[in-house]
Amino acid sequence: MQKYSVLICVIIAVLFLVIATLLYPGGYILDKNSAGFDWSKNFFSNLFLVKALNGTTNPSRIWALIGMLFNSIGYGLFFIHTSRKIPHKHTTLVLKSVGIVNMFFTFLIATALHDIMVTVSSTLTMLGLFYITVFILKTKLHWLKVFCIASLLIFYSTLYLYGAGHWGLLAVMQKISFICFTFLVLSIEYFTSNEDFQNNKPISQAITATNY
Repeated sequence: MQKYSVLICVIIAVLFLVIATLLYPGGYILDKNSAGFDWSKNFFSNLFLVKALNGTTNPSRIWALIGMLFNSIGYGLFFIHTSRKIPHKHTTLVLKSVGIVNMFFTFLIATALHDIMVTVSSTLTMLGLFYITVFILKTKLHWLKVFCIASLLIFYSTLYLYGAGHWGLLAVMQKISFICFTFLVLSIEYFTSNEDFQNNKPISQAITATNY
């Protein structure tokens, strides 16, 4: 059960979020009278509202909150599991901390603290992924190296759009980032092993070696 915990959480999260999109009454930033959830115009955050943007009661909220809960747990477990594969104490500590703390912060994105929690959670997630990418680059998993770098570029681009307020393009990039991050998490979780990282010198040893 523990082996498939991340996969189970991801499946449940996606299932509940999809159901939430089907139940969303309607309305988005530029057109509050639109019907239903438009994947190219609505944000996932619209699903967490007590009332939809068209002013009606939002029945999708409870489904979205449950989906977000499992999403937070799944991603938290991913960072914790990955920390056990990498033989570097500092990195292990960072990834475990990100996994545990970010479970809480990621779920808070679905609350009234949405804006600040997006910033905090995204920063922690990017920090964790950066550490993981550094060690992935030292492995022989060449396809995963490309995937990690491409994913980071997509994530950073999405955060830039969020900060710059480009809401139209951001709505699309949010979905692309979500799908990309989901597949990246599952790829690292189930297609890497302790052995992939064992042949890599810890960063501290590598730095020490260059001093002689």
